[in-house]
Amino acid sequence: MNSRPFSEPELLAPAGDLRRAETAIRFGADAVYLGGQKFSLRSRASNFSIEEIAEAVRYARDYHARIHVTVNEIPHDCDFEGLEDYLKTLEEIGVTAVIVASPAIMKLAKNAAPRLEVHCSTQMSVTNAMAAQFLKDQLDIDRVVLARECTLNEVRSIAQHCPVDTEAFIHGGMCVNYSGRCTLSNRMTLRDANRGGCAQSCRWSYHLYRNEDEVSDPSHLYTMGSRDLCAVKEIGELMKAGVRSFKIEGRMKTEYYVAGIVSAYRHLMDELMEHEYVLPEERMAYHAAEIMKAENRETCPGFYEGVESASIIMHENSDKDVNHGFLGRVVSYDEKAGVLVLETRNPLDLQDEIEVMEPGIENRTFTVRSMQNEDGEYLEKSRVPMRLVRIPVPFAVKKDDLLRKA
Repeated sequence: MNSRPFSEPELLAPAGDLRRAETAIRFGADAVYLGGQKFSLRSRASNFSIEEIAEAVRYARDYHARIHVTVNEIPHDCDFEGLEDYLKTLEEIGVTAVIVASPAIMKLAKNAAPRLEVHCSTQMSVTNAMAAQFLKDQLDIDRVVLARECTLNEVRSIAQHCPVDTEAFIHGGMCVNYSGRCTLSNRMTLRDANRGGCAQSCRWSYHLYRNEDEVSDPSHLYTMGSRDLCAVKEIGELMKAGVRSFKIEGRMKTEYYVAGIVSAYRHLMDELMEHEYVLPEERMAYHAAEIMKAENRETCPGFYEGVESASIIMHENSDKDVNHGFLGRVVSYDEKAGVLVLETRNPLDLQDEIEVMEPGIENRTFTVRSMQNEDGEYLEKSRVPMRLVRIPVPFAVKKDDLLRKA
């Protein structure tokens, strides 16, 4: 059990399944947001049964963390069936908050499950303190997740005058449309983006035409999606402004992504708090590099530095596969022998430089000098996913630590 107390401000991490929720909490998240199997906007994520949400709540309590559940679809009349009972169940199993994009669901949650906090989703496009005041007065919300279109100066102003806690995104994918109000998926795939079916049509590759003539090189196709948000340079100012919660996007991301991004922001936020929110340039560069190790898209500061130009748009698909550097998870460690057992995910060779990701401490590295498979045979390389490999390590590690190439 981790005795780390709930910290302020809060680091809020995504999770697409129970293992990723546990990973986020172990690597330093104060709270995790996840989706159930209904009423959520990420229907293609693994998502959680009620039993799994309850298990996540139990796990979070051991680490003094919290579970928030997304109930953020834009409902039509037919979508309310079972919703009241669902909210009551979330309250009963100990969920802290629901993240909601519909005033009707906000009102229902307050009446049916009053112990649940109601957090106003970024889809409500709150860009001023008066809107937050209205939602507090009319629907008694507990927190507002600010629109991702807010500048840093606007966030400062809102946080100063807001009647409830504020939450701001600091990392991850951003919808190219205003606060997620996109219908590209609806038009192109008949999948309703605001009822959980977004096909991310903005990230597809497109030919570019002027009238009937193609003006693009067919081998060089275009997207219209946004670069990912990365607020590493702005987070100190956001903390000083009094933002209560800092949110990472990515419920469909891998366990490795969750661990790497959460761990990096945890270290950054802790160090900023220790030094009155200002760090030397070399320390900021170190933290930025740690964050980028797990990022697989081009990034930008979003709107924090002002209304962005075309530079915010990802004109061509430049996704990179960072997951090939993820080597696997430690399933056991023999302290006496100084040997770990790794459940492998990607190719591993003798003499590879390995980085160990362990919650709560900065990453450590070592060189692979020896490898054995389950039968005790010595290997020069491993190419079988999910193979168990024994590797001597010069320092102590823990079960569920993650390994990647340095």
